[in-house]
Amino acid sequence: MSLNHQRVTQHTLQRLLLKRFAMAAATYALTTLLCWVAVFNDLFRTTIPTVLLVTGLAALTQAVFLGLFLCGLNLRFRDPSLTEAQVLVALAWLTLLLGMFDNGRGALLVIYVLILLFGVFQLPPRVFARCAAIAFFGFAGLNLYEAYLYRLTDPALSILQVSVLGGVMLWLSLFASYMHAMRQRMRQRRFALQAHQDTLRGMMRQLEDLVATDELTGLFNRRYFLRFANSELQRLQSGGQHGLALIDLDYFKRINDAHGHAAGDRVLQTFASVAQTCLRDGDIIARYGGEEFVLLLPNTQADQFSACCERLREAFNQAEPLGIKVDTLSLSIGMTLLTMHDDLDEALQRADQALYRAKRSGRNRCEAAWEDVDA
Repeated sequence: MSLNHQRVTQHTLQRLLLKRFAMAAATYALTTLLCWVAVFNDLFRTTIPTVLLVTGLAALTQAVFLGLFLCGLNLRFRDPSLTEAQVLVALAWLTLLLGMFDNGRGALLVIYVLILLFGVFQLPPRVFARCAAIAFFGFAGLNLYEAYLYRLTDPALSILQVSVLGGVMLWLSLFASYMHAMRQRMRQRRFALQAHQDTLRGMMRQLEDLVATDELTGLFNRRYFLRFANSELQRLQSGGQHGLALIDLDYFKRINDAHGHAAGDRVLQTFASVAQTCLRDGDIIARYGGEEFVLLLPNTQADQFSACCERLREAFNQAEPLGIKVDTLSLSIGMTLLTMHDDLDEALQRADQALYRAKRSGRNRCEAAWEDVDA
């Protein structure tokens, strides 16, 4: 993974985590509002300064979490979302808050559910069950402590509240386990789908290669070459030029007649091997039809192009096809140059005329359309 891609991924993750933190902060704000409603209705056992202190300390803990996210220090932890830590801190504050209530404690039990909902889709089942157990035993321990101090005003109601919270925590734990299993199945299906997509892409590339490749020689075919050459011609800048050549294997019909079509195929394959050896990366050669081939050299000069074609002619002249004995292998080449605003069909006609001159002049030679040669 590149450094830039990693930075973009981390930036996206941090934005998502900040949005989740904003939701958690909104839950804190809601709980604080409900507490002050209880304060003004004389439902608290403690004084207003104590409530202000607890509110300030809770806000301070949230400021610490916000600082971790803003500074990126959360990325050093195994879970960058810090979900378990935020849930445990929120449960501790809520349990402490409920300990300050006189009546109406049961109305805020729903906040336990809101806190744990933040971990349903993030925490593993064991971790979530641990948080749910901490919430249950924290609230149950609070009631037992008050019972020990004889401060429970309604023990039956407290038992009901503890029982309800226990049932809800158990249900949430089962739900979290179910959601985790669903996420695992969805992840496996996503990986399987991605594998199928990769397989399909590979098959598409193979099909494209088959469509673009001549089966006998392994070179590009005529259709691919014309599409590629037109594309290169459109991208050609002012002052630039490409080399274009038509190549014809000399006396190919005689080889077929004397040695058979299998021998002719071997000669075509020999030429393809020689051409791939002589050419640069980026040079394109294709089978144009029968024993005729077409060559495109991007960004070349006339002398370089001529030298390349001569090198190809000499290499083929010295080649020896495997399995057959042919007295002489030779080829004729007609060359031209492509310039900006040139027409590919017209350029191919120029190359074809140069090829005709090469054949008429005795074959086994290169002729250029830019040279002044008598017809």
